[in-house]
Amino acid sequence: MAESEQALQVDAGPDIEEEILSEKGKGEEVYVAPPWKLMWWRFRKHKMALICTGVLIILYFIALCCEFVAPYDPNQASIQFKQVPPTAIHIRDAEGQFHWPFIYQHDRAMDPESFVITYVEDTTIRYPIRLLVRGFEYKWLGRWKSDLHLFGLHSDAADKQGLFLLGTDRLGRDMFSRLCYGARLSLSMGLVSVFMSLVLGVVLGGISGYFGGKIDAIIQRVIEFVRTIPTIPLYMTLSAALPLDWPIVRVYFGLTMILALVGWTWMARVVRGRFLAMREEDFVLAARLNGSSEMRIILRHMLPSFLSYVIAALTLNIPNMILWETGLSFIGLGLRAPAISWGVLLQEAMNLRSLVLAPWVLAPGVAVVLSVLAFNFVGDGLRDAADPYSR
Repeated sequence: MAESEQALQVDAGPDIEEEILSEKGKGEEVYVAPPWKLMWWRFRKHKMALICTGVLIILYFIALCCEFVAPYDPNQASIQFKQVPPTAIHIRDAEGQFHWPFIYQHDRAMDPESFVITYVEDTTIRYPIRLLVRGFEYKWLGRWKSDLHLFGLHSDAADKQGLFLLGTDRLGRDMFSRLCYGARLSLSMGLVSVFMSLVLGVVLGGISGYFGGKIDAIIQRVIEFVRTIPTIPLYMTLSAALPLDWPIVRVYFGLTMILALVGWTWMARVVRGRFLAMREEDFVLAARLNGSSEMRIILRHMLPSFLSYVIAALTLNIPNMILWETGLSFIGLGLRAPAISWGVLLQEAMNLRSLVLAPWVLAPGVAVVLSVLAFNFVGDGLRDAADPYSR
């Protein structure tokens, strides 16, 4: 363990050393810094990874506090606001004067020739956008009651005008609010399923690589059997086996288990290879001679030596789980209505009429692409930062 940390410190690279010398005037700090600090110094030089880290923080804040961020009840249908386009926010009125951000009153009209419903701004009526407003009542995380929301309009405008940042669907439901609620299920499922696959992969892969013998042969045959089955039919078959009468919470955890049970094999292979390479190292032998138990050697000496690589690999695997959940829910084999996830919301885009009249129903697809790209850039930054031989 000590040798591996020393190798990480020595191979920190000239760029980091020059940065330490210029910023702090202590060149020796790079040689005594712990591995996590060296990893942070490398990661912060990856500008795109830092930006995407901020994007992910915002997305997960929205997912955690979706009731507070969403201005409207995601299941509230309003016929008078059916397929309203995204509401334009103004800071300057028709006369050229600047104001606090506001929106205009939208009057509904119908084209006499095409019978298409349109919405026209009435520049004589303005509604200022307020922060920390009172709205529909909710329970945050199912425990604490509140009716406070991040932004919205005054309660007097409830029946006259709405603040629809991403428009509404064919039932008059606010797409932005539904997108916020969908983030909780889609983003959390990626984290939970990857964490479960991590536990299975580290435990089984560590046992396989450290002990070897018959245990290694049995675990490897199981991994080979799982990996020989085509992934798409396997996911679809297991998801279709979930009972239709299950509640949303049970379907959520059932789908999470399916994603984890199919996706643990790649981590087990990685951990096994690392354990095979390290089990004969001097620091492992020194730990044995010192009287350390096998479990302590694995958890305190071997696993931390490549934990940074595991974290980077997990970050790159979370987007795959998000895409699988979105795809399965999109085709009706994952989460189903009334559950709200990005895949369920994208089912609205399957309706050609809705897609033509309201193209903003594709907003959940944009959210999926944004989150997947952010995870990929962060994973690339962590992978580069975890490589002690990079320059």
